[in-house]
Amino acid sequence: MNVDEEVGRLKEEIRRLGQPQLDGSVKVKFGILFNDDRCTNIFEALVGTLRAAKRRKILKYDGELLLQGVHDNVEIIMFPSPPPPVDSSVAAS
Repeated sequence: MNVDEEVGRLKEEIRRLGQPQLDGSVKVKFGILFNDDRCTNIFEALVGTLRAAKRRKILKYDGELLLQGVHDNVEIIMFPSPPPPVDSSVAAS
């Protein structure tokens, strides 16, 4: 599985486990992700996938490296997805 696929799956799991916010973002604690059986089976390196998503500005969290136990209460916030582009040729019809 490549990094883009892993980040896509991470987004799905954050939506599944997290709490939607009024601004369209989704919030989940690191401990919830780390201790979830499904996430454990999907991700060989959850922390690495989180870092990749953070570098792509898909999500944010405090710190650089998250560790089980120590950072279980760190909130991970996934930014809302941008709306799909509007096709101007369709809108003009």
